[in-house]
Amino acid sequence: MNREEHEESQLFLRPRFSIDCERNVSDVLQTITSNLKETNHNFITKISDSHVIIDVPQKEAHFWSPQLHFRVEEEQGVTKIKGLFGPKPSVWTLFMFVHFFVATAFIGFAILFYVKNKLDENVVFPVVMLVVLPIIWFLLYFLGQIGKETGKNQMNDLKQFMYKLLENVS
Repeated sequence: MNREEHEESQLFLRPRFSIDCERNVSDVLQTITSNLKETNHNFITKISDSHVIIDVPQKEAHFWSPQLHFRVEEEQGVTKIKGLFGPKPSVWTLFMFVHFFVATAFIGFAILFYVKNKLDENVVFPVVMLVVLPIIWFLLYFLGQIGKETGKNQMNDLKQFMYKLLENVS
């Protein structure tokens, strides 16, 4: 296995990685499955087709606990293990819903500002909201960064466990 990882920018709330491997997809998945059976661990794991999901143990889990999802696929004759660290899907969905709500509200208040301005009405409330909503957006970003930092040790544990599962893959 080529341990050279191709990581993307650290600015992402959900870091991604890619690992190249010389073996075929079914061999890699078989190795992962057998290593899961042989390895004594507390992680919660699920394998479906070529997707592997690893969660932190339930007793150590908190709101910001990360989840590792990787898939084994063949791409141009090379087996690639492509992974993604992120919050659990329910947390991510909530986070994206709040972002969508803030974005929609911003557009709505921009339209309200335009209409009230054209009608020569009081525009104080829409202007205040057009200032407050981007501040909320930045707060959400920084909240996500704090969450990412909070789960960093667990993310490293997940990464080390993944390497243990991929130990015999060459």
